[in-house]
Amino acid sequence: MKQLTSSQIRQMYLDFFESKKHDIIPSASLIPVNDPTLLWINAGVAPLKKYFDGSEVPNTPRIANAQKCIRTNDIENVGVTARHHTLFEMLGNWSIGEYFKEEAIAWAWEFLTSEEWLAFDPELLYATYYPEDTVTPTIWKKQPRFIETHLVPIEDNFWDIGAGPCGPDTEIFYDRGEEYLDIAEDDPENFPGGENERYLEIWNLVFSEFNHMPDNSYQPLPHKNVDTGMGLERVTSVMQNTATNFETDLFMPIIQTIENLSGKKYGTAKETDVSFKLIADHIRAVSFAIGDGALPSNEGRGYILRRLLRRSVMHGQKLGIKDAFLAKLVPVIGNIMGEFYPEVVDNAAFIEKVISAEEAKFHETINGGLELLKEIMVEMEAKGEKVVSGRQAFKLYDTFGFPLELTEEYASEHGFSIDKDEFDVAMKEQRERARAARHQAESMNVQSEVYTSITVESEFVGYDHDTANGTLNAAVCDNKATESLQEGDVANLFFTQTPFYAEMGGQVADTGHITTLDGHIVAEVIDVKKAPNGQPMHSVNVIGDMTVGTEYVLVVDAKRRAKITKNHAATHLLHQALKDVLGTHANQAGSLVAPEYLRFDFSHFGQVTAEELQRMEQIVNEKIWEALDVVTVETTIDKAKEMGAMALFGEKYGETVRVVNAGNWSIELCGGIHVHNTSEIGLFKIVSESGIGAGVRRIEAVTSKEAYELLANHEALLKETAGIVKSVQLDAVPERATNLQAEIKELQHEVAGLKAKLMKSETADVFNNVVTVKDITLITVDLPNKGMDELRQLADTWKAKKASDILVVATSQGEKANLLVAIDKETVAKGIKAGDLIKAIAPKIGGGGGGRPDMAQAGGKNPAGIKDALQEVTNWLENR
Repeated sequence: MKQLTSSQIRQMYLDFFESKKHDIIPSASLIPVNDPTLLWINAGVAPLKKYFDGSEVPNTPRIANAQKCIRTNDIENVGVTARHHTLFEMLGNWSIGEYFKEEAIAWAWEFLTSEEWLAFDPELLYATYYPEDTVTPTIWKKQPRFIETHLVPIEDNFWDIGAGPCGPDTEIFYDRGEEYLDIAEDDPENFPGGENERYLEIWNLVFSEFNHMPDNSYQPLPHKNVDTGMGLERVTSVMQNTATNFETDLFMPIIQTIENLSGKKYGTAKETDVSFKLIADHIRAVSFAIGDGALPSNEGRGYILRRLLRRSVMHGQKLGIKDAFLAKLVPVIGNIMGEFYPEVVDNAAFIEKVISAEEAKFHETINGGLELLKEIMVEMEAKGEKVVSGRQAFKLYDTFGFPLELTEEYASEHGFSIDKDEFDVAMKEQRERARAARHQAESMNVQSEVYTSITVESEFVGYDHDTANGTLNAAVCDNKATESLQEGDVANLFFTQTPFYAEMGGQVADTGHITTLDGHIVAEVIDVKKAPNGQPMHSVNVIGDMTVGTEYVLVVDAKRRAKITKNHAATHLLHQALKDVLGTHANQAGSLVAPEYLRFDFSHFGQVTAEELQRMEQIVNEKIWEALDVVTVETTIDKAKEMGAMALFGEKYGETVRVVNAGNWSIELCGGIHVHNTSEIGLFKIVSESGIGAGVRRIEAVTSKEAYELLANHEALLKETAGIVKSVQLDAVPERATNLQAEIKELQHEVAGLKAKLMKSETADVFNNVVTVKDITLITVDLPNKGMDELRQLADTWKAKKASDILVVATSQGEKANLLVAIDKETVAKGIKAGDLIKAIAPKIGGGGGGRPDMAQAGGKNPAGIKDALQEVTNWLENR
């Protein structure tokens, strides 16, 4: 076996499969494109699902890549086991309906054992297979120097994640030797595929040959596929002969930097080793995810990032690192992986900025988590309890990122323990939810042969024409190919050429109609999408007889297209304006270009100010008024990059690309249809800006006629407002409105003063009506027609006067009733909490409520129950 670096192994793998005529594709972004079922790209197959289920046909049926992936379902095992990671690299080779078991197995064996490649010793390699798959073991036995006794049948060797392609798989194991055996020699798990450390799985070859149907039957696939996966971290560990993945060159430079920051040494204690490994793992995942546009937040993938960062900070503190340190690790990751993944280097400054801000925020949150734990323990101490609920500990773990051992340590220092069994139950429940979600997310569509078998060519001529003649060369109706159509049919049609733009890159499809050569309309085109083999597929309502092989006239709705092209060109101008104003990190994260408006999603860390929006809008309109020529050229992808062209989110680019250049200011790769000059857009107006997810903002805007109509509507509203505030001049409306606001505030202040005087008069005797219930002093009072603010003011006065231990106030307005309970600190310390009391009395007014231990409130719809509610206070105290 050769001594290779991780970078050499990765490149050698790609070189090998390039020699086998595979198309080497780049790693997809960790953020899935057009796949809302996934939070992350979590497997090598995830970005390629469209090829496996037949919804799209790739340029070539042989594909290979190194794909970065994120999985967090077993996050608690990271750093504890030898090979659990959140971010990992999967080396994969794929056959979409071409080669199958024979070639896949032969190439895997050649790459592993050939002296030209990895040069593994065949005596140390084993292969498992599905017992009902009789072909696979036969193929293995034919491989040079393969040892037949190293074939192991395993019942679980069948890849099936629900409806869609599935099939048997064969796994390749490496025997690491007896020194890695962590179980007894005669243990039944001591075999390749068993639960042990000696035999390490390094490669899995999946043979998709069945459709798992919705009725749970299995039918042969019309197109069989190969899906393989070799974990780079595992293979590197084997080739560098390390005990775990973490001692490889993929992780050790990070760990060594953490050693320098902490003053502690890796490999000296199991507990600190866990922290070293966890931080090294998590910072890789966080850096790559932020580089791909994800940002920390309280939901979705942003929540996962926040959790990974917080776990890293907590483990840094366990290593004695008190100051912010995670951003210092980002350049190290760039040094290790930046050559193959340049995005982690190109975006390093932004990644460090986001991590630093999040780390600073968490140092504040840590104090909040400790305060919550203190509160829990104070309440427990008042009740004489000493065991913290496992679910409360899990909340600290899940919400604040506190490792269980930290909670245990802090609790132990104060004489408390943790219910670990209950914590484990909560953890197990979360794991099961994650697995259920993953199972659902990874499933594919059932493969259909109807559209994948249509390979007729169709030329798009819509860049220069909105009308064209084309021969109908394929038609599908009721999911079956047909030669003729009649009125009432709903069908998908393919023509030799078409001016209709198929929905792509955010631009909606053209609509229009189809006529005979003499002008009779035979179909209305309602949508156009790309078929699996890439042709424009026209979804139509048939209103006249049509026949395959007949020539027709295809007519695009030109007015609608003109509006779309204006909005598309404006989208490009907005994209550049965003970068000019917010920074180069503001990348497109989705778009919609429709006739009436445009929608643009972009990544941004923080709010967008009104001033920034105004500046963007001004820049776009300035570029419209400059009447920039919009020039479109076709060139190579490399030349396009030299020109500085930006790639649009979610687009798929071949070697030849279209570059849309607006005055050398906005230069993007785009397959859409555009205006010839920016002046055609006319006017641009931003309608709204909002946050739609973790680190993703959305701008909606209009152009041309819609922009004019929006401004006209705003002017009409301004005139109407001028009439209301009695302002003669429109430009005087703001000043008039400001003066009215000042008058309103003054009147509100006067009203508040009068209410306070009235309240003081009405409640003069309230604090004298104190009763005692089992050594607890109590005041209850019913004050009709009061707001909750007034009740809280009364509670503040009660607190200042120390008039009693408990105050309960009720009020009613119309058919609504409200209650407020206030309890002093000494009484709370006795275990009497406002939240418990409010829950006991609120049902009397037909409602419910809650709050803090010292103050709670409730609302209901039964004012008649107020008297009973106040009486229930006494009953509740007596029965405690």
